[in-house]
Amino acid sequence: MNYFKFLFTLSLLISLQSPAWAGEWHNIKDYGAQGDGKTLDTQAINSAIEAASEKGGGTIYFPPGIYPSFSIRLKSNIRLHLDMGATLLAASPDNHPGQGYDPAEPNVWGDSLEYQDFGHSHWKNSLIWGIGLENIVIEGYGRIDGHGLVKHGRRTPGLGNKAIALKECRNITIKDITIFRGGHFGILPTGVDNFTIDNVKIDSNRDGINIDACRNVRISNCQINTPNDDAIVLKSSYGLGYARATENVVINNCHVSGYDLGTMLNGTFQTTQKAAPDKGAVTGRIKLGTESNGGFKNITISNITFDHCRGFALETVDGGFMEDITITNITMRDILDSGFFIRLGRRLRGPEGIVPGKTNRILISNVTMTGVPPRYCAMVMGIPGHPVEGVTFSNIRMLADGGAPETQAQTEVPENEDGYPDPMYFGDLPAHGFYVRHAKNLTFDHIEVRLMQSDGRPAFILDDVHQSELRQIKTDKKGSHPSLIQKESSQLKIEHFEGMENSPVL
Repeated sequence: MNYFKFLFTLSLLISLQSPAWAGEWHNIKDYGAQGDGKTLDTQAINSAIEAASEKGGGTIYFPPGIYPSFSIRLKSNIRLHLDMGATLLAASPDNHPGQGYDPAEPNVWGDSLEYQDFGHSHWKNSLIWGIGLENIVIEGYGRIDGHGLVKHGRRTPGLGNKAIALKECRNITIKDITIFRGGHFGILPTGVDNFTIDNVKIDSNRDGINIDACRNVRISNCQINTPNDDAIVLKSSYGLGYARATENVVINNCHVSGYDLGTMLNGTFQTTQKAAPDKGAVTGRIKLGTESNGGFKNITISNITFDHCRGFALETVDGGFMEDITITNITMRDILDSGFFIRLGRRLRGPEGIVPGKTNRILISNVTMTGVPPRYCAMVMGIPGHPVEGVTFSNIRMLADGGAPETQAQTEVPENEDGYPDPMYFGDLPAHGFYVRHAKNLTFDHIEVRLMQSDGRPAFILDDVHQSELRQIKTDKKGSHPSLIQKESSQLKIEHFEGMENSPVL
């Protein structure tokens, strides 16, 4: 009797773990794949997908081996399973004359690309792509190696620049796989709903994960190393031909970094690379923006570690709202620019008639941060007439490098209203803790800003800041500078600001 109970329980568990549409397993070697690392296996893989799709769906099985391939065309109700020891290798057109990746499809606004970059405007020029599909799983402990992908976005026949690209799909899961050298984008979903990424490792030469105009997204337990671009990015571009918000997103239990390419995966964690292609420090960060037509709503980011990379960037510069954002339980070590960069601007990339967006109900709490070189500080910056609003910083511990001269405290920070939003484009900053300009309804509560060495700048500069509160602030007094400078600000409530004595109001 117990034996039959065991069999029933086992069959029940199997049925619960496998979707009803999973169907048969299709070994790509049965369709002609060689897995020898030399023979092009594109046709065999796509034939397996077609055969499974004709039966209503199934699992495409990659046994151990190396499978060079050009574009793999997904279908609904398909699961790609890369077994341990299996590598899906992005083939190089140079090694296979006359063959290459699927061409970039036309887009709804022509080829002017006025609204976003080439990479966000096309999906078929990828190693794995799907459009208008549902119920897709990409899983297994194998590897996707984007060796043959390019890192740029150009309409060159045969070239591919993304490892996985999905457009207007739903019910998608990517789990357990490793992506090495993912091209311009390791994972690019646009207009995808109900999307889960879990336990994925990415060590790539450009962006790791770009979530664009998506809803109901979960990214958990991932390790992402991207020295030359961002690790995890939420965007809301005009790539679909209309503005669509990225909303209902949870990012938790992840690690992001900017170590040398490949050294996260091989465990050496080298830091010889000092700059990214944009001439700034290595990247590897989490960012909301730059593309922000549709805005960002209902976003939770928690339990994240940053190491040897840039800090958080929250940007709305193309007209979208940024609201109901919670960032909590963060540790940031060896941060290479501003630990926090919150920017509302007027780049307004998109159709005519766009106006600057708004921010509201943004909570950043329980953060420890080390690094922050003497050029930078945390930045909260709106533009004249369009302030950053509704941001709360709570329980923040910052240890900055310090060492900036007193003359840097007199630096005039450019407005850069319609420029690209990144800390590096604002020059040397005149504060070592927080530089806040064009803002209102802010709260700073239990903030500690310490220095590794003496610094000639104040801890806080508030410029055109109104209706805001600063409570329980601790700063270092290593030098003759004041701790707080106020310019053209009003209705500030300040309680228990350590080191505020003799701080000027200008």
